[in-house]
Amino acid sequence: MAIIRFLIFVLLTALWVVLLNYSPSELPIVGDSFQHSSVASMPPLGRFLDPFNGFWQNAEFLRPSLPSQKHLEQLSAPVKVVYDQRLVPHIFAQNDKDLTFMQGYVTAQFRLWQMEFQTHAAAGRLSEIVGEKALAYDLHQRRKGMVFAAENSLKAVEKNPQTAELIKAYTQGVNAYIQELSYKKLPLEYKLLNYAPENWTTLKTALLLKYMADDLTGRDDDLALTNALALLGENDFAQLFPDFAKGQDPIVPSDQGYDFKAIATPHKPLPTPSAPKTTAPDTSSTFDLFGKDSTLSLLRLPYYEQPDPNWGSNNWAVSPSKSALNKAILCNDPHLGLNLPSLWFELQLSTPESNVYGVSLPGAPGIIIGFNKHIAWGVTNASRDVRDWFKIQFKDTTHRQYWYDNQWKNSSQRIETIEVRNGATVMDTVIYTHYGPVPFLNDSLVSEQQKNLSLKWKAFVGSNEALTFYYLNRAKNYDDFVAAIQYYECPGQNFVYADATGNIAIWQQGKFPIRWKGQGKLLLDGSRSDNDWEGYIPFAHNPHIKNPERGFVSSANQHPTDSLYPYYYGGIFEFYRNRRLNQQLANMQDITIEDMKHLQCDNYNLQAAEGMHTLLSYLDTTQLKPNELEMYRILSAWDFNNHPQLIAPTIYTVLADKIYDNLWDELPEDKNTPLVRPNAYITNQLLVTQPKSKFIDIKNTPEKETIQLLVQLSFRQTADSLERWEAANGTGRTWAKFKNTTLRHLSRLPALGLNELPIGGGKGILNAASTNWGPSWRMIVMLGDDKVEAFGIYPGGQSGNPGSRYYANFVDKWAAGEYNRLSFWAEDQTIPQSEILWVQDFE
Repeated sequence: MAIIRFLIFVLLTALWVVLLNYSPSELPIVGDSFQHSSVASMPPLGRFLDPFNGFWQNAEFLRPSLPSQKHLEQLSAPVKVVYDQRLVPHIFAQNDKDLTFMQGYVTAQFRLWQMEFQTHAAAGRLSEIVGEKALAYDLHQRRKGMVFAAENSLKAVEKNPQTAELIKAYTQGVNAYIQELSYKKLPLEYKLLNYAPENWTTLKTALLLKYMADDLTGRDDDLALTNALALLGENDFAQLFPDFAKGQDPIVPSDQGYDFKAIATPHKPLPTPSAPKTTAPDTSSTFDLFGKDSTLSLLRLPYYEQPDPNWGSNNWAVSPSKSALNKAILCNDPHLGLNLPSLWFELQLSTPESNVYGVSLPGAPGIIIGFNKHIAWGVTNASRDVRDWFKIQFKDTTHRQYWYDNQWKNSSQRIETIEVRNGATVMDTVIYTHYGPVPFLNDSLVSEQQKNLSLKWKAFVGSNEALTFYYLNRAKNYDDFVAAIQYYECPGQNFVYADATGNIAIWQQGKFPIRWKGQGKLLLDGSRSDNDWEGYIPFAHNPHIKNPERGFVSSANQHPTDSLYPYYYGGIFEFYRNRRLNQQLANMQDITIEDMKHLQCDNYNLQAAEGMHTLLSYLDTTQLKPNELEMYRILSAWDFNNHPQLIAPTIYTVLADKIYDNLWDELPEDKNTPLVRPNAYITNQLLVTQPKSKFIDIKNTPEKETIQLLVQLSFRQTADSLERWEAANGTGRTWAKFKNTTLRHLSRLPALGLNELPIGGGKGILNAASTNWGPSWRMIVMLGDDKVEAFGIYPGGQSGNPGSRYYANFVDKWAAGEYNRLSFWAEDQTIPQSEILWVQDFE
């Protein structure tokens, strides 16, 4: 059935591409931040439909057509690749260089188009593939410094002999495969979009890692919070956007304390603006950030990227004292974009000196999340703020100098060249200050008064995260683990750890700036050095804990510490998943792997449990219509689990959204104006504990609304909204149908994706499957007695080919909360023939 479906979809897709060539219809191409459109070039139909070389050759009915023996001149010794029944490659090499070369070669066999497309997107090169309609996206990527960041990190990687050799070997492996390709063997997407792959480079690997850094730290609320402060005033702003909210449950428990002497942190500078004393710049292009009598005009920046507060991940480890088999258990499920091909590629990498299993990022060497026989590790996003915006005062319209510490400082220029398919080449000049790029300077949609904003981002500074994973893959104990993660700088991550001797630990690791209180929360005056970063928090002072008495460590993107931590930090933190996780772990004993599977797939909606019944108590049920009474009945009987077949989660989600919009009308939504509203936790707390808050009143109505009127109005709006939704989508309001968890193909060709997956959970829930974001890799590892028992699953399949049975064969099990047993083999182990799909010998 999968092959028949593939053939039908490809024919329809080909027809679509042809029709697009003769109409103004547009093929959607979506990056992580913006949706763009482009008309694809029509592939040569004779070649595309050729049964011997065209798209038919991408239909793999049984298994990929791989040679059983092959000579590769780059290898120094024989390499064996054993594919298990799930198409997971187990690579056995005699040295690191050959191992990494073969990882690049094998990954390219199955994920080449994905690797190249993602790095084109990171580099702002999509216009080369899809034409001028991707130009706005490409310009934005160039202007915010993605290639600049990758080039700086590549320099750091190449300075280290180990990582320099490995990234070169990986590149050679990818290119060895590319050089073998004929049109017949090209991945389907190249044929559909009518272009061919170029050689892989070490810069592409650096771009991929910056693509992930951008995904996890490339958004901020600084400018949105600046606007919110202007609208609300200081007192209301402090109430709605506190640095630490009451009731948090940090990664390092509050009773642990801190056993180090902190470095003295700088003081907030006095509120005196630094103004040029000679040849003053045109003040009409600036605004006073600190003047007592000034009013801050709202910043209007249509391409400003704000974070989704519901993004995140879970990880935890339990000690042998809480485990049924007296062994440590580690769990991780990073929540990332749900795409096909999958973000991850599963494999085993083995030499006589090391043997490691887990998932890699296609395009980068090593295992990112995984285990060996000694240790296991996993990551979640630290959610710390490592981006700041600075208001710049340029001397004149040439932008060659800007005011800094009472003198003119030279800026620099970077000329970006963007090749446009079937169009003229575009040249774009990006101005850089010592902070970083000035991304809005050439943007015609941004007013002249607000263009001079410079971005500082930790990812611009060269770093070598590849070295962390090189050492983690080979670590044997806790000291090795700590030594490995010290090289990791950006994006900040919570590294969870467990080992075969029973130790568990968690470190929040990254290179985080030392800040004065409040620094970086709002737009800063870029003319003063005392607003700049003055150093970084020492590695040993990063939040961490080992073998706590409670018997577990965990993170789910919450605050890493309580307010007593001696260093100030900001960020976008989570308040529901982490508390649900810790509540469950604290109450569990004799924990098994099955218990951990259930916990990773937990659908309990803590936000609803803490607030819904209070909201329902404000309703006057005598005023409800029959359909509204039915909604009330369903909600009243709900157990707060967001199971896929239930209707109650749908009703609650729409109701919570309506209440949220009505409550925060003081902060109106406008796609061109960065603005942030209080998070769900602050909102819930206000509704439950402050029913007479002034924010309850809807400003745009003549009446003064009470909490009762607000909820009554929102409930009626919910009923109306759901009726309209059913009219457009058909009857049935089940959570799975309404949420519509979707795996989108990276090209955004609908025929190559999957939608309406039968999975529960949602935002703020441990099983965090939302519409296009969710658990991208679930992993559970139990270590001890020189034996590893491990399970894992991701939404997709090992192959990137839509015509392969291995393209999306994990999806149904993933949605159902099932797992694959991970086969972790030793080279000298006799592998049962029943577990082997194919063997390749290389020499």
